[in-house]
Amino acid sequence: PSVVYGFFGMLVLCSFLQKTLDIPSGFSWAAASVILGIMALPTIVSVSEDALSAVPKDFREASLGLGATRTQTIFCVLLPAAASGVSAAVVLGMGRAIGETMAVMMVAGNSAIIPSPLWDVLSPIRTLTATLGIELAEVSAGSMHYHALFGIAVILLVITLLVNLASRFVTKRIEQGKPLFILPSLPSLPIRISRRITEKAAFAGIYLGTFAVLAVLAVILGNIFINGIPAVTWEFLTESPKDLGRAGGIFPAIIGTLELVFGAILIALPIGIGAAVYLNEYAGNSRITSLLRTGIDLLSGTPSIVFGVFGFAFLVLFLGWGISLLAGMICLALMILPTIIKTTEEALKAVPQSLREASFGLGAARSQTILRVVLPAAASGIITGAVLSLGRAAGETAPIMFTAVVFSKRFITPDLFEPVMALPFHLYVLTTSVPNTEPQQYATAVVLICLVAVFYIAAAVLRRKLQKNLS
Repeated sequence: PSVVYGFFGMLVLCSFLQKTLDIPSGFSWAAASVILGIMALPTIVSVSEDALSAVPKDFREASLGLGATRTQTIFCVLLPAAASGVSAAVVLGMGRAIGETMAVMMVAGNSAIIPSPLWDVLSPIRTLTATLGIELAEVSAGSMHYHALFGIAVILLVITLLVNLASRFVTKRIEQGKPLFILPSLPSLPIRISRRITEKAAFAGIYLGTFAVLAVLAVILGNIFINGIPAVTWEFLTESPKDLGRAGGIFPAIIGTLELVFGAILIALPIGIGAAVYLNEYAGNSRITSLLRTGIDLLSGTPSIVFGVFGFAFLVLFLGWGISLLAGMICLALMILPTIIKTTEEALKAVPQSLREASFGLGAARSQTILRVVLPAAASGIITGAVLSLGRAAGETAPIMFTAVVFSKRFITPDLFEPVMALPFHLYVLTTSVPNTEPQQYATAVVLICLVAVFYIAAAVLRRKLQKNLS
């Protein structure tokens, strides 16, 4: 969850920068960039790995059979073959960084001035998303300031659209074998390096990069779990908060988080499956279909704070629902809807066409074929997408910050039009606004990480079981 990255950045990274560089404050452009880089790593690594895994095995075997080394095979065969996916991974990682709200708000310093000089990376800055997160709750509805914040949301949508278009452009150019940029040729030095040295140097770089990723993960999780597990007690898990979170527990926040995510999945899952079935089974390659896919891609890359802005303006103010559980469910449902549509559509595409043809040959109608053949065969991918969406929704703060949550609530009520507590928002407020709560902060972060991990582990187990049953 992004709030956990921000929490780690506040307590560890900013303090480290302040002490090491002897500066007044570690909350800065540099701290925000480091945190965003760490947050973009999983997206880049995961998508790049999928792209490399999709390269046919014959390519590797043919290259090695011709006498190429493993390094030559990787850099001259596999990476060029997977270049479109790797390039898309970088663009998607950049989109992830552009749309981040909570972590940046917690570590960037939020100074609404331009750094002087402009390249001063140790100065505090404020991003577009952070401006929305900080100022939206403080403005009066209908004022010029209020409308200006919606203008910022529009700018974020335009940036998201440009990132998506750039991703498509990069992928298309590479698939067509065209260069992305025209670079001047650089003079080369007449130095001969043996294949053995080249091989060792290349793999040293690969292992160093792998170690760096694992080291970052180990430092973040190690710091949080070492400091947080001693504070996770039975009372902490089962009691309501007291004294602004300094005592008591987080039970209402756990229940509120579960209510929000399961409510969101109940809203988004039927709509997402229906949309994916239409796009894959009924819609052709028309202009309308292309527009729908572009809209889904745009929605997928939309910063989560924009969903919160929409929910605050439309659900909370215009419809008069106020800060409520239902408003938060709908905002989270809109946020995870593109993920469900995409994962479901990919699962439907993976179903062999022969199964459909066999069903049609037995006299089944298209609707019967979809309901009784295609959807059961794609069940593992659909369920995986749903559970992954649960994990994402459980860790989000920005969409529910203005629509669904309060910091403290003693009692749990089933009313959809009442606000709830949520673990990400509780951690954010404890970290930024309540002093002398460090043990509670670490313990809340541990519970939140474990809750999200449970969803992701459940997705992997369910996928493996369903694939085994189908095979």
